[in-house]
Order: sequence, then structure tokens, then C-alpha cells
Amino acid sequence: MNNSERKKPAAEFKDDRLFRALRHGVGKAIADFSLIEEGDRIAVAVSGGKDSYTLLLLLEDLRRRAPVRFELVAVNIDSGYPGYRTDTIEKFFQDHGFSYRMVPSEHYAIIQEKRRPGSSYCSICSRLKRGALYEAAQTLGCNKLALGHHQDDFIETLLLNQFFVGSLKSMAASMLADNGVITVIRPLVYLPEEDIITFSRQAELPVVCCCCPVCGTADMQRKRMKRLLKELQADIPHVKSSLLKSLSNVHPRHLLDPLLHRDPPVA
Repeated sequence: MNNSERKKPAAEFKDDRLFRALRHGVGKAIADFSLIEEGDRIAVAVSGGKDSYTLLLLLEDLRRRAPVRFELVAVNIDSGYPGYRTDTIEKFFQDHGFSYRMVPSEHYAIIQEKRRPGSSYCSICSRLKRGALYEAAQTLGCNKLALGHHQDDFIETLLLNQFFVGSLKSMAASMLADNGVITVIRPLVYLPEEDIITFSRQAELPVVCCCCPVCGTADMQRKRMKRLLKELQADIPHVKSSLLKSLSNVHPRHLLDPLLHRDPPVA
């Protein structure tokens, strides 16, 4: 089934107002950061989680309405964890008529062999999966890779780097990948996680777990950031929007990095 024959996703969902609000947020991100251009072919990474399903549905709805032409192809990387329901994800693609590619891998076996005792699966797993996504995107003739990081991911990453790494950075809405070929885009940058959770439940998305043996306990520092933000939000309702805004409102003269204050070279 080609793009023009796909179902219109919004008609299937229970709360069209929420879907429209999410679509508006993605549309604003696309406009603000020039995420999608005429002729783009975009690989959309779909893990089976709420964020990636939502990303795919929103981009498809925007594709149907957009004044520019672009293509989508959903890509799933099966890391090989026992119990991971790729069949559920593939059925979702088929039910909605998406072009897609299911990519099997031996990541689980590699992680089992290379992981140090007591260390996290998540860091090595994410590196392997990202490399597989870049390769799949290139194989499929895509020039961009869309990832499902939302507003809370950006803010939590900012705090994690400040608290535990000592750097002032988060994620970019658009950036050239390490391979120098694929541009990584994050269209959900303006969407709060709580809205995505609500939409996922209302739309009855077939969410599947990654089935990592330690995924629920490995990323404790990020969970701490989530708790901290929730506590702060009780007293400062706009704290998350303010933190996100700070990432696009940088004043280098008021930072301490010596590289920002070096005199320009003399011609």
C-alpha cells in the first residue's frame, strides 16, 4: 500500500482535540528547526513504545496535509531480547498501511558477551541500535532519521549533564549524525510526556516493552530527574517550559567556558 492509500489515523482516535494539539506542537517544531524539507525521505525509528508510535502517527498525518512532499518509512530494530513482540509492531504497521522495514540483529548476544558485570545494558544497547538505524536509513535511501525524544527527554538530559557530567548541553532538534550522511531529527521536542501518555492510552496503541532484563532499574539517574521535575512543578508550574526555552536562549558572554571568550584570530 502506498502513502496515498493509507488510512487517516486521526479518525480512529478517541480524543481528536488532543491529537490536534500534539500535531500542532510537531508542526511548530518542524517550522522552528526546519526539520522537514521538500523531497525528504525519512526513516522513523519505531521501537514499539508510546513515543515512537505517536511520532509515526503524527508525521503521517502531517505528511498528508503538508505543502511539501516527503516520504516516511518506519524502521524497527529487533535487538534480540527474548520476548520482544516484533509481531505486534509489524501488525501495527500493516494495519495502518505504513511502509516499513523490520531489522533483526544479534545485539542481545553481543551485549551479553561485552557487558561488564553490574553495568547497564542501556548504554551499549543504544549505541548498537543507533548504528543499526543509521545503516537501515541509508539502505532505504533515507536522508533523515526521526527519533521520538520528547520535551521531558530534552529537559532531563540537560539536568543529567549538569548534575552528573558538569556540561551544559542536552539534545539537538536537528543534527548531522556521526556518519556524516544522515540528519537526525526530533520532532516531539515541544510535546510533554504526560500528553503522549494520555494520547497513547486513548488511542489504545499496542505498546510493547523492549524486554531488556534490567531496563526498569538501569536508568536510575533519569528517574531521579523525573521525580525532581515533578516536585518542582508542584511549586513552579512553568518550570519545564522555562528549562526547555533556556536551550534556545543562550547567552555565551555569561558562561565560563574559556573557548567562548577567546579573542578572534588576527587576519
